[in-house]
Amino acid sequence: MSAAEKMIEARMPPPGMARGMSGRRAAGLAMMAIWLFLGIAIIYFLTTEWDPEKVARYGPRYLSGLRVTLTLVAISIILGAILSVPVTYGRMSKSPWLSGPAYGYVYFFRGTPLIAQLFLIYYGLGEFRPQLQAIGLWGFFRDPWNCAILAFTLNTAAYQAEILRGAVQSVPRGQVEGGQALGLRRWMIYWKIVLPQAMIVALRPYGNEIILMIKGSAIVAIITVFDLFGETRRAFSRTFDFQTYIWAAIFYLLIVEVLRNLWNWLEARLTRHLQR
Repeated sequence: MSAAEKMIEARMPPPGMARGMSGRRAAGLAMMAIWLFLGIAIIYFLTTEWDPEKVARYGPRYLSGLRVTLTLVAISIILGAILSVPVTYGRMSKSPWLSGPAYGYVYFFRGTPLIAQLFLIYYGLGEFRPQLQAIGLWGFFRDPWNCAILAFTLNTAAYQAEILRGAVQSVPRGQVEGGQALGLRRWMIYWKIVLPQAMIVALRPYGNEIILMIKGSAIVAIITVFDLFGETRRAFSRTFDFQTYIWAAIFYLLIVEVLRNLWNWLEARLTRHLQR
């Protein structure tokens, strides 16, 4: 056998491996066929069960719930981003008086379910109504919308603080030392050198956090906030037609897909100088 034939034989996969690869490919094709069948079945069901009267009655309510969902998530993300900055500073501080409370805050809100946090704020603080009335805060906590905003803000701030902390710590130490060698002040080093690089690293995790918040926002329907899922529950309670939930799932899927494409465009736009 010549040297060329030996090289060709060495690069050929063993027969068992070839069969394994073909088996995995067949399983993948089978799963794709199942998903395709389910998608066609759902489309067929929605087209055959299309009811213009229900669409006219509940369509505007779906759009109203969609607006509530987007508003809730947008406000919570923005307020959470603002709150995450001092929490991140505390987590990175060498002082135990700052790092201790910041660690406890992040540990609690990342370690407990969001629905439990929402219940603690909405139902738990209701047990202290006389005390809240005495200090003038009962008007705020009696509104489920305010409680939802507060719970979501506190929750996402904990996650965003960890995202920001990890991104800042990923910037090489030499970048900071270079700024110090140039005589830049500490805040200018972080504002001009560290943060621009850290935000590129944090961009993808921030997008994932927003997507998780959009999907998690459905729980506010439990405390009578009529977001997209809340309007879906109300429509189902009056029609007993489970396709109302299919339409809600389609709306959530469209939101996530639009956000995913927007984030991909934003990431490509901000990192175009790294792709040259």
